[in-house]
Amino acid sequence: MLLLREWLDAGATFNPISPKLRTDPYTVYRRLREKDPVHRSRLFNGWVLSKHAHVDSVLRDQHHFANDVRNAADSVSQDGQDEVHSMLYLDQPDHTRLRSLVSQAFTRGATQVLQPRIEGIVDELLDRVDTGQPFDAIESLAYPLPVIVISELLGVPTEDREQFKAWSTEVAKVLEPRETRQDWQSIDRARNELMAYFEPIIEARYEEPRDDLISALAMAEEEGDKLTHQEVLVTLMLLLVAGNETTTNLIGNGLLALLQHRGQLGRLRQDPSLIPSAIEELLRFDSPVQIDSRTALADQVIDGKHIKRGQQVLLLIGAANRDPDAFPDPNVLDLTRDARSHISFGRGIHHCLGSHLAIMEGRVAFAKLLERFPRMRLAGKPRFSDRVVLRGLQSLPVKAGSE
Repeated sequence: MLLLREWLDAGATFNPISPKLRTDPYTVYRRLREKDPVHRSRLFNGWVLSKHAHVDSVLRDQHHFANDVRNAADSVSQDGQDEVHSMLYLDQPDHTRLRSLVSQAFTRGATQVLQPRIEGIVDELLDRVDTGQPFDAIESLAYPLPVIVISELLGVPTEDREQFKAWSTEVAKVLEPRETRQDWQSIDRARNELMAYFEPIIEARYEEPRDDLISALAMAEEEGDKLTHQEVLVTLMLLLVAGNETTTNLIGNGLLALLQHRGQLGRLRQDPSLIPSAIEELLRFDSPVQIDSRTALADQVIDGKHIKRGQQVLLLIGAANRDPDAFPDPNVLDLTRDARSHISFGRGIHHCLGSHLAIMEGRVAFAKLLERFPRMRLAGKPRFSDRVVLRGLQSLPVKAGSE
């Protein structure tokens, strides 16, 4: 009944648990942009923004829109939420302090030196592919690459990586719509196991620092200020989730887009120098992160709509990246397009800290795929996960093709 009233009022609806939003979000986004770009949702008594200008503006406006969900008028505390959300959901001044300390261990320069190792990892993964038959690009490359990279950065033993990835996948569900108490319990169980895993490692790094990211976080200092043990712990959880899920989706979604647009794939194969701009366009075309949120700190008016203090505002990043007012012919994949104004890594103080690393992994992955399998093509129907916020594939069958 609520959705019917939304449709009658606005000519569009937004249901975060609708199967249609998982299978074909861009049709839903287009209707919202065209019919009601600042959309009142009756399901959660909040707002849904789908225009690039609106989404961009709210993400940048830390003074009027909070990232901490505890500012929401109808916020409900959930077990483990504070630990899982960490820096993602902090506002000023806590966010500035924490990010300043963490960024010392996660600069562009620090990630640049990783390129040779990332190239080696991709080569090792592709060496295992049986080119005589179709292979799953998610299982063979997009899934293992980021978990190996982040595991090596953190100093996680090889034998723990599969469990590490499983924890990451489960904890990442905290960002998704949750329908049952069992959903929360599953997330909490993974979170607790992950925290228990990290606890002794952090203690050991305080005593004997090593050349890894955990030690760098533990030792990070600015004007006498250091991260607390708990802050190191929750930051590691954030880096694990962000470093795994978004990069897997960047590579998987991007490869699918290329395989579905043979002309663009051929263009990239002929001119690999387009890879940097191609990564930006692929991020725009099918963003790994589709939705973000903020809470109004005061009454606001956007496009004539009155948003009350404390109301939640959902920001449809995937819709903003397909806005024709920001990107001409937005549903066309064009690897020569200047797509750097996409919002896939966020905006403002919450711009993704690991964006440099994700982009580097993407560049290396696509360069190596084109080099190894220049005639690659789809070998079956791809299958998306059931997620809405972190949009990605569960499987992507690919045939290497002949030279």
